[in-house]
Amino acid sequence: MNFNGVLIGSEDPQALADYYTDVFGKPEWEQDGFTGWRLGSGYVMVGPHDQVKGKNTSPGRSLINIETPDVPGQFEKLKAAGARVIAEPYHPGETEGWIATFADPDDNYFQIVSPM
Repeated sequence: MNFNGVLIGSEDPQALADYYTDVFGKPEWEQDGFTGWRLGSGYVMVGPHDQVKGKNTSPGRSLINIETPDVPGQFEKLKAAGARVIAEPYHPGETEGWIATFADPDDNYFQIVSPM
């Protein structure tokens, strides 16, 4: 098997598309209300979903992790691009790695993390 991406359903996918365009840059594709950004070998996609209403009431349930060798530097870039900060860069436990957490307009969380 090969994990290739995540689709984030929304009642207002355009708001998410605008947000992630500010954060990740120009999307790689847009079609039929769906928008996608290639990050490394996978995709983050947003689109309409008839079973999704309003904001995420359990944003910590699913966390999208995006790996980067420079969490502190990438954190500053994403923050400057308008990403809403949930947790500034920190070392989890006793590791040397980093994690920083952000939220999108629907309160879905994504994190940038040091390579494992």
